[in-house]
Amino acid sequence: MAKRGFTLLIIPRKDGPVHTFGIHGSLLKGLAAVLAVVVLSSLYFAYDYISVRRDAAELARLRAVTGNQEKQIVDLVGRLERYSNRMNELSEFDRKIRIAANIEGSRDKQVILGIGGAVPDERMVPSRLDGDRQAILTQVVQGVDRLEQEAAAREKSFVQILQFLNRQRSVVAATPSLWPVRGLVTSDFGTRSSPFGGGREFHDGIDIATQHGTPVRAPADGVVLEASMQSGYGNVVKLDHGRGLSSLYGHLSRIAVRKGAIVRRGELIGYVGNTGRSTGSHLHYSVYFSGVAVNPRNYLRR
Repeated sequence: MAKRGFTLLIIPRKDGPVHTFGIHGSLLKGLAAVLAVVVLSSLYFAYDYISVRRDAAELARLRAVTGNQEKQIVDLVGRLERYSNRMNELSEFDRKIRIAANIEGSRDKQVILGIGGAVPDERMVPSRLDGDRQAILTQVVQGVDRLEQEAAAREKSFVQILQFLNRQRSVVAATPSLWPVRGLVTSDFGTRSSPFGGGREFHDGIDIATQHGTPVRAPADGVVLEASMQSGYGNVVKLDHGRGLSSLYGHLSRIAVRKGAIVRRGELIGYVGNTGRSTGSHLHYSVYFSGVAVNPRNYLRR
């Protein structure tokens, strides 16, 4: 049986001999197979080259992202460490304020929380990033959670301190601790010989002798209960300071406030005079607690 094959004719454009070549079928198949292998190999290597280039670009991008993330982690850990130290300073400041204000107690101590040791050392982070990235991030998250709790506790504590100091300020402002006038105390609180004769009597305040017309100022915040003329004290002003405390100013030459008015510490309420049952120009000053006369010197600053 004759082998199949192909004849290749080469015919020149001009006159010339025609060349004939015979190609066996098996050779042609071999050439076709080789050509197919070459084409497929070329396609494969082209695809592989493109994939390598794409992977290299993606790797470079991921490295850039990772480097940026590492920098952010180091920066975050450093900031967290600084905030942690600052919160510890605020905790110590909070404790000192409470001790100074005498409001330190077991209930207050519960809000003073510790941070210690939760945040990784900033200097150790770069060397640990490769193997302990997840562990570092976990510690950072835990540190942030603790800082949030500490910040909430500090806010609550400072609000409590502010409320306490406001109450104390209100108490101090409403305590008659300032001298209403400056002068010579001619008669103290307690039993004395009557300046009008007739034996001994109880004097429910102090008499302060000073120049006629000297301004009389409120020794504490209060509300004017009385601003009128009375037979014994003459022109008199009485203030209610709250918490059971009140004060009286007698023998005034002139009254400078009206009943129901609110006065602040140091405000003018009248002028020293000699009205009522008096032997000379002076101010009679009394302090009452729950309606009972007490020694004004117990409240006055020296």
